[in-house]
Amino acid sequence: MDTQAIVFERASAMPAPTWHFLKMNDTSIEVPENLAIDPHVSVSAPYSARGAEDEFENALADAQEAWEDDHPELTDEERAELEAYRAAEADATYGGTAQSAYQMGADAIEESRSLSVAFEHGVGEEAAAYLRYAAGKRIVIKAGAGKTVDAQVVVEAAAETLSVAAIDVVADADSTVNLSIVVDSPKGAAPSDKGAISGMAGSTVRVFADDRSTVKIARVQTLDENFADIDDMGLFASDDARIEVSQTILGAQSANTGLATDLRGAGARLEIDTRYLGRNTQKRDFNYSVRHHGQKTESDLKANGVLADSCEKTLRGTIDLIRGAKGAQGSENETVLLVDEGVRNKTVPVILCNEDDVAGNHGATIGHIRSEQLFYLASRGLSQQVAERMFSMAIIEQAAIDAVDDDARASVIRFGERVEPGFAALFDEGE
Repeated sequence: MDTQAIVFERASAMPAPTWHFLKMNDTSIEVPENLAIDPHVSVSAPYSARGAEDEFENALADAQEAWEDDHPELTDEERAELEAYRAAEADATYGGTAQSAYQMGADAIEESRSLSVAFEHGVGEEAAAYLRYAAGKRIVIKAGAGKTVDAQVVVEAAAETLSVAAIDVVADADSTVNLSIVVDSPKGAAPSDKGAISGMAGSTVRVFADDRSTVKIARVQTLDENFADIDDMGLFASDDARIEVSQTILGAQSANTGLATDLRGAGARLEIDTRYLGRNTQKRDFNYSVRHHGQKTESDLKANGVLADSCEKTLRGTIDLIRGAKGAQGSENETVLLVDEGVRNKTVPVILCNEDDVAGNHGATIGHIRSEQLFYLASRGLSQQVAERMFSMAIIEQAAIDAVDDDARASVIRFGERVEPGFAALFDEGE
C-alpha cells in the first residue's frame, strides 16, 4: 500500500506554549506521498520475553487500580474548597487571572484520574497512531518479575518506502530490560534532489516500568541523506522505577524526536542522554516532556550536539512539577557547538511548577569554536575547514565507541565511512 501525502500539524507540541512569534511551540511532520508501507524490521529477543499485544494495556490497568487505592477521590468538603479557590482565582476583583488553555487542559487530565488519559506520546497522539498503523504488528518485549531481558530491534530504511517499528516494553517488578534500537539505511538512498525526502523510517515506543524495575533504551539513527526519521517514545514509571534513554541522531535529512514521560510512582527516576549531529541543510527537531507526579521523583535531561553548514535545530524541553510531587527534582541542560555561521539553533528549556517543595534547574551552553582553539589547531597544521570537520567527526567516532552492540556499531561505522572515507579503518580489528 502506498501512502498519501500527510502533514501532522502541531506535532511534538510543548505542554505550555510560549510566544507564538518564536515559532517553537510545535512542528509539522510530513509523510510524502507514494511511499510503500513496507516495514523491514528484525527483532532479537528471547522467546520467553515475547509478550502479547495487550501487555501494555493490562499493565497500565493494573497500575490504575493500585493508584486509585492510594489516591482516593476528593471528599465533598475538599472539592468545595477546590471550587472556591478556582472561583477566587478567576475573579479579577480578587487580583487573580483567568486560567490559560494549558492550565484548564492540565486540570482536566488530573481530574480524570485516568493513567491512560494522562499517558502521552512525544510526537503527539495523532502522529504516533499513524506510526502504529504503518508498523502493522506490534513488537512486545516483556520481562517477568525479577528477570533480565536483552533485546534488539533493527529498522532498515529503503528508497521509496516507509519502514516503522511499533514497540511495547513491559518490565514487571524488580526486572531489567535492555533494549537496543538501530535505524539504518544499509542499501543507501536513491538519487534525488538535495534536501528531498525519498524514504522514511522510524519507531514508536511505549514503556511500562513497574516497581523497582530498570529499563534502558539505546537508539542509534544513521540514515543516509534524503531519508526522514521519526523517533517517538511514551514512558510510564511506577515506584522506584528507573528509565534510562540514550539517543544518537547522526543522519537523515529530517529527524523528529519526541519523548514524553509520566513519573507516576514515588522515587521514580528518568535519565536522558541525547547526542546529535546536524550538517548541510538537515533539520533536527526535539521535544521532551517530563511530568513529575510522584514524590521524590527525579529527572535529568542532557543533550550535546554539533551543528554545521546551514542546518536547523529546535529543542523544546519541559519539566512539569505537578502539585503533590513533593521532593521532586528536575534538571535539563544542553551544550551546542555551532561550527558555521549559517546554522540556525533554537533552544527553549521550560520548568512548570505547581508545588513548593521541589527543585527545577535548566540551562544551555551555545557557542562557536573559539578563535584561540582555531589558532592552536592552525599552529599544528590544521586549516579552519579541517578543524571544523574534525569536531563533526568526533561525535560520530564517540557514537561508535559507545555503541551498545555490534549492529549499532556497524551502522555508525558505515555512516562514518560515507561521511569521511577511511573512517572505518579506525575500528579495524588489531588497530
